[in-house]
Amino acid sequence: MNLRRDVFQAIADPTRRAILLLVTSQAMTAGAIASNFDTARPPVSKHLHKV
Repeated sequence: MNLRRDVFQAIADPTRRAILLLVTSQAMTAGAIASNFDTARPPVSKHLHKV
């Protein structure tokens, strides 16, 4: 049950959902993913660790 809650918490964040949409269509580096957002690379990297 804990795993299920973790999955829902992970996809509850709009940035993480956007990252998932990006990487479902093609393989991307962290830098390429970060270039799609108005934020620095470290916060995007932090989201990637949770996805």
